[in-house]
Amino acid sequence: MTKAIIIGGGIAGPTTAIALQRAGIEAVVHEAYPGPADDVGSVLTIATNGLDALRAIDLHEVAPAVGFPTASNVLLDHRGRRLGEVSNGGRLPDGTVAHTVERSRLHGVLHQAALDRGIPVRFGQRLVAAEPRSGGGVVARFADGTSTTGDVLIGADGVHSTVRGLIDPAAPAPRYAGLLNFGGHTPGPGPEGAAVGTWYMIFGRRAFFGYVVAPKGGTAWFANLPRHRTTAAERTDTSAASWSRHLLEVFAEDRGPATDLIQRGQLTFAGANTYDLPSVPTWRRGPMVIIGDAAHAPAPSSGQGASMAAEDAVVLAQCLRDHPDVTVALAAFEALRRDRVERVVAHGARTSSSKTPGPVGRALRGLLLPLVFRFLVTDRSMAWLYDHHLEWDRSVRQDDVRSVGASGG
Repeated sequence: MTKAIIIGGGIAGPTTAIALQRAGIEAVVHEAYPGPADDVGSVLTIATNGLDALRAIDLHEVAPAVGFPTASNVLLDHRGRRLGEVSNGGRLPDGTVAHTVERSRLHGVLHQAALDRGIPVRFGQRLVAAEPRSGGGVVARFADGTSTTGDVLIGADGVHSTVRGLIDPAAPAPRYAGLLNFGGHTPGPGPEGAAVGTWYMIFGRRAFFGYVVAPKGGTAWFANLPRHRTTAAERTDTSAASWSRHLLEVFAEDRGPATDLIQRGQLTFAGANTYDLPSVPTWRRGPMVIIGDAAHAPAPSSGQGASMAAEDAVVLAQCLRDHPDVTVALAAFEALRRDRVERVVAHGARTSSSKTPGPVGRALRGLLLPLVFRFLVTDRSMAWLYDHHLEWDRSVRQDDVRSVGASGG
């Protein structure tokens, strides 16, 4: 195994390239867009299991460089009543907690880390076809008429993955989670009484609202609105001002700072459909495989998209390092990852469903959630998710891959 073709330059792509290089494998990242993502203002969480995975490949500086610690979530109802406080992503043995980062800055620092290590990142290359070669390896063809060959092709191209369909034309499409996603930023001081670096999550009457005050000032916020999905035409035809007016109406009856933050702030993205992928039957075919959101996209409410991508990157690199036969390596990767990631996706789906109850559901939620957060959502109950540790030097040669077989899908 000497060369990997990576499709997708988001989070999973460059992270996987860096992990492969650490394993002694050359990688080239091919990204369809003409340049790095520029969706300034949207934020995501890297939980401690994701930070642990990044540490395994010497990317421990990434989260502190572009984000800030956010250890906990305070949960409130539409009346402002405190429902509970839960961990936002665990705590590593040295005290490190989850970090909130701007998506665009995370993209930027990961791309720069790849370039600093001499890893090529080629923009403007949209994959249109890929197939195994008769003599071994794989060929990838791009819309610009160019092509490339390698020993393995890795689809890190997101929830709407092209590679997923090339591996299996019958692959399931992403499932709409029933929520529109909005993000924004409000400059200046944060809401009165809000602690810096704590996420406040509000179960509103009609929608869900979350916000966090950054250490350097300003407040990042998001809203999840239960509704049918938007179309491309609707997103094009609806102005930011119109979306903001709609959000102000949605949150008008809720206590809390939502309407103030929306009025004083600026939308950074609006009307984005949220999707997940509960289970993808076929992850691999011959020397081709999908990882990250292409294989197992959790709902954004899980806070695990970036962390699962980082875990995938490390485990895939270990498998390709330790198994000289590519198909055996990819089977080992699937065996090691499938159960865990599908459990994470299911967990995220349950979290999303709690944001979309009707009137009866809201009443029950107000009664039950304080008990749930006090007795069921605890550090111990969530240890399976946050305490997952990856040791780079651990060999995966002896891992049992019989559950999925070694021949590929």
